[in-house]
Amino acid sequence: MQTGNPVLRNKDFGVVAGERMTMDGTVGKTAILFVLLLIAAGWTWTRFNGVLAEAGPQAALASVAPFLWGGLLIGFGLALVTVFKSAWSHVTAPLYAMAEGFAIGGLSAFFELRHPGIVVQAVGLTFGVLVMMLFLYRTRVIRVTEKFRFGIVAATGAIALLYLVDIGLRLFGGISMPFIHEGGVAGIGFSLLVVGLAALNLTLDFDAIERSVAQGAPKVMEWYGAFSLMVTLVWLYLEILRLLAKSRR
Repeated sequence: MQTGNPVLRNKDFGVVAGERMTMDGTVGKTAILFVLLLIAAGWTWTRFNGVLAEAGPQAALASVAPFLWGGLLIGFGLALVTVFKSAWSHVTAPLYAMAEGFAIGGLSAFFELRHPGIVVQAVGLTFGVLVMMLFLYRTRVIRVTEKFRFGIVAATGAIALLYLVDIGLRLFGGISMPFIHEGGVAGIGFSLLVVGLAALNLTLDFDAIERSVAQGAPKVMEWYGAFSLMVTLVWLYLEILRLLAKSRR
């Protein structure tokens, strides 16, 4: 299955004997991962608010920093393991969701401290985009053709490369690309572009999972498909959070 999401690959969805992947099973696994992410994020969020009330913002941020960075690093490692060992996804995907939950909880708390009310808006918009893209895909308003798929894959790769270059410049040159991090017309325009690209990646994921079910992919791919959707949703939420922060500035 070709998709803009790098964790969905052709070889993972081959036809095998035994139990097959189903759409209901994939939806159920996605719901489980989402609940795990919310539990982890809620724990970090609660810890932040508790320390904030007692010791102030600096202490609150310091209290969640280990969960933020630890969640990001562990989540990245688990994502790599899941990509290369998809048969382990029934174990690694839930662990990935929890790790990302800790990271998102800490990051959301940081943004909420600077821009009160922004997290509720970001969560609402993320759900809204998910529902809208699912509707557009199911009604075939958006048709995932080969050209469409290639364009989204290429654009996603270009954005990933741009982010990597920016990270390299910040680490080794002490400079950054202003339109990625700053507000203004250019910064907001760039974030709108990336949010739109992340949203379109959802349609590619829907298509890849739907075709995999039709072709009789193995049962474990329900966890893998749910994991791939979680990766895209986390990306979409973070980009919406950045966009809202830029607009507030």
